[in-house]
Amino acid sequence: MSNNKSKDKLSRRTFVKKAAFYGAAGVGLFGLAATPLLKRDTGDSFKDLFQKHYKKLDEEKLKIILKKLEEKTKKQYGADVRIDADKPIKDVVFGYALNLDVCIGCRKCVQACVEENNQSRDPAIEYIRVLELDKGGFNLEHAEHNYDHEVPLEDKFYLPVQCHQCENPPCVRVCPTKATWQEKDGITVVDYNWCIGCRYCQAACPYDARKFNFFKPKIKAEEINPRQSYLGNRIRPAGVIEKCTFCIQRTRKGLMPACLEACPTGARKFGDLTDQQSSVRYILENKNVYVFKEELGTIPRFFYYFD
Repeated sequence: MSNNKSKDKLSRRTFVKKAAFYGAAGVGLFGLAATPLLKRDTGDSFKDLFQKHYKKLDEEKLKIILKKLEEKTKKQYGADVRIDADKPIKDVVFGYALNLDVCIGCRKCVQACVEENNQSRDPAIEYIRVLELDKGGFNLEHAEHNYDHEVPLEDKFYLPVQCHQCENPPCVRVCPTKATWQEKDGITVVDYNWCIGCRYCQAACPYDARKFNFFKPKIKAEEINPRQSYLGNRIRPAGVIEKCTFCIQRTRKGLMPACLEACPTGARKFGDLTDQQSSVRYILENKNVYVFKEELGTIPRFFYYFD
C-alpha cells in the first residue's frame, strides 16, 4: 500500500514538473530536463507542488510555508531548524572583493561555506572553487583546483571563484520558469520550489558557480546549520540548482559571509557598494582591480584586487 502511494507521488510530481517545463520552454527542449525531473524529492503533497512563486506570497502564506519546511527538515534529517525569509536591506547593494596578493589557497573558505550553507557532503557540493595558477599570468587552461599539497607554493597564486552576483546575470535571462532572479541588494537567488532542474542557468553561467543536486543531500543532523533562509541555505531537494548567495541568512542580518570569517589572511572584504565609507568601495576606487571575464559584460559584484 505504502509502495503504491510512493509511486503515485512520484508520478504526480513528475507530471507537474514536466508540465511546467513544456509550458515554459517548449516540447522540443524537454529531453535535456527529463533525467533531473525524475530525481525530484517526492516528499511533498500534491497541493505543495502548486505553491505560488516566492515573490507572490503574502506574509501569512509565507509563514505557513516556512513552518512546514521546518517540520519537514525535522522529519527527514532529525534536526530542529529556524527558516527565515529576510528581505533586502533598504538602499544596500552588496559587493565582495578578494585580494589575490594575500590569498594562500588554504581552502578554509570552501569548508566554511559548506558548513554554513548546508551543502551535501555525499555527493559533495561546493560553491567555491579555488584555482591554483602559475604566477605571471591567467592561463585558466592549466589551472588546478584539485591540488593536494601544502600551500602556498612559491611559484603559484590562488584564485577563488564563486557566484559573482552579476549586475547583468545571464543565468536569470535563460531561466524558463523565472525561478532565479536578482534582488534589490544585488544578490541573485533561487526559489527552489520553482526550479525544474533544466540546468539552463548552469550552462549560461561563465563562472561555473551553479551546482545541480542530482541526489537528496546527505548531511548528518549534528552538522546541519539550524539558522536558515528560504532563498539561501535551507536544505535543497534533489533535482534543483543551488549557488552562493553571499550567505543571505547572515548578511541580511548585518553579519559577514562565512567564507570571509574563515579566511586566515584577511584576503576577503565585503560591504555595501553604495556606501562611500565601505571597504569594498574604497578598494574599487583605490586599488588595482581585476574583473574576471570582464569582456562578457556580466558586470560582477565579486571582484579581485592587488595591493
